[in-house]
Parts: sequence; structure tokens; C-alpha cells
Amino acid sequence: MKEASAETLFWNQSTWETNHSVVTEFILMGLSNSRELQIFLFAFFFVFYVGIVFGNLLIVITVTNDSHLHSPMYFLLANLSFIDLCVSSVTAPKTIADFFYKRKVISVKGCFTQIFLLHFFGGSEMVTLVAMAFDRYVAICKPLSYTTVMRGNVCVSIVATAWAIGFLHSVSQLAFAISLPFCGPNRVDSFYCDLPRVIKLACAETYRLDIMVIANSGVLSVCSFVLLIISYGIILMTIQRRPSDRSSKALSTLTAHITVVLLFFGPCIFIYAWPFPIKSLDKFLAVFYSVVTPLLNPIIYTLRNTEMKTAMRRLRQWNLSFWVKS
Repeated sequence: MKEASAETLFWNQSTWETNHSVVTEFILMGLSNSRELQIFLFAFFFVFYVGIVFGNLLIVITVTNDSHLHSPMYFLLANLSFIDLCVSSVTAPKTIADFFYKRKVISVKGCFTQIFLLHFFGGSEMVTLVAMAFDRYVAICKPLSYTTVMRGNVCVSIVATAWAIGFLHSVSQLAFAISLPFCGPNRVDSFYCDLPRVIKLACAETYRLDIMVIANSGVLSVCSFVLLIISYGIILMTIQRRPSDRSSKALSTLTAHITVVLLFFGPCIFIYAWPFPIKSLDKFLAVFYSVVTPLLNPIIYTLRNTEMKTAMRRLRQWNLSFWVKS
């Protein structure tokens, strides 16, 4: 009897290992099976991604080359633009290429690489947005202390902290998910890999991991969002108590910041913290998060910021004079 049990256990283990070695890739279901709609989506993603690359690179180059913008606010803005460029580049190029293929495939390693990079850059962006709110708080509510508090080394430390927190956030999620067994099915109901969708395919109990994802990504998103809303609320009340021409300029800057915060955290909170996901809405928000928000950020910051527009004109004039001399 013991020998039979041992033999059964051996065959069960062998079968388990065989089944679990089958899944080496995931199939991405994409956004639609309609050929006409896929052509439209290809054009949509391509145009938006080109805009993301040029728009965010333009901000980074302008801030880097214009000495008038060498201040903490624009240093953080350049970092935000670089992160937006990275976030969209994790998913958009493959999504654009996949529109040409009926079978959209990604390897298991590639899938987890996407997950790691998305949460790495996403976590870094959350902290950067909090840092930008803190910068505006000190500038408006504590103006006499601004140069002391927001020194150059402090800004570099803030950015380094943002990247470090993003890395820890991503590693803490991936450390539990990467060891999950996958024996089928292997169809991810999206156009890219993300943790909540991938862990549903595991051949194991994932209830604790689901709770961990909510506790990690969801709580981080909600807490950061609440902190930002409180911070901007205090700043707005301070502006109302001190009406002036400078206050109207600060209000314009704050409006841009708050718009970016709402655009970024709205999809994040719904995807990672909302307990009753809706598939169609999830996909829409995933598109919004991956290609729409990273394009809207540079548009919002440049259209509502006089200093940025002036600096871009100076950069254009400098380029024109350079080519004329050449």
C-alpha cells in the first residue's frame, strides 16, 4: 500500500512538473477582434506614442538646456516627463507591433519584465507627483524658506528616493508572483501584462496574493492620492487668503498639477483598489493610463506654463540660428 502511494505520488509529481513546464508564453487577447477597429487602434496608438516621445523629450531637453528653468519645480517636471516616456515605452511599442499579428504572444519572462517595469515606473511617478506637491507647498506657503528647503542636493535626494521607492514597490510585488506555477490557461485578457490579470492564470491559490496587490498598489495609490488632495487643498486655501498677481500665476500652475494628478491616479485606483472590476472599463483605463495620460502631461504643462512656452521659443530660435550658421 505504501509502495503504491509512493508510486502514485511520483507520477503525480511528474505530471505536475510536465504540466507546469508547458506554459512558456502568454497570449494577449488585445483590445478587439475587429480588423477595422484594430486599424483604427493602430493609428491611435502610433500617433499618441509619437506624441509622447516628442512631447516628453522636448520638456526634458528644454529644462536641461535653458538656465532659466534650472529650479526645483522644473527639475521635478523633467523627471516626471522622463518617467512618462518610460511608462508608455514599456507597453506601447509591442502593442503597436501586435496589431499586425492575429496571435499576440509574449514570453513568460517578457511578461514579468513588463510587470516589473510598469510598477517600477508607476511607483516612481507617484512619489514624484507627491514631491511636486511638496515643492509647490513650500514655494507658496513657506516662501521665505524655499531656497533653504528645496536646495539642489535635496531635489536630487527626492528624485533618488522616488526611484528607490518605485524599485522596492515593484520588487515586493514580483517577489511573490514570479514563483507562481502556470500550467494553463495562458490567455491574458488585455493588450499587456499586468499583475492582477496574470495571477488569475496561476495554478495555485492566489487569494493572499490578490490581497497583497491591493494592499501594495491599491493602498499606495489611494494614500498618495489623498495626501496630494490634502496638500493641494492647503495650498489653494493659502492662495485665497493672499490674493495677488503672483497668486494667479501660482493658481494656474496648481491647476495643471491637479489635472495631472487626477488623470494619473484615477485609472490606478480603479485598476488596483476597486473591488468590483469591469473588464471593458479596465481595458479603457489601461489604454488611458498607458498612452493618453503620458501625452496629456506635457500638453498640460506646456500650454498652461508661460515660462515653458518662452523657453521652448528660445530653444527653437537657438536651433534655427545654429542651422543658419552651419
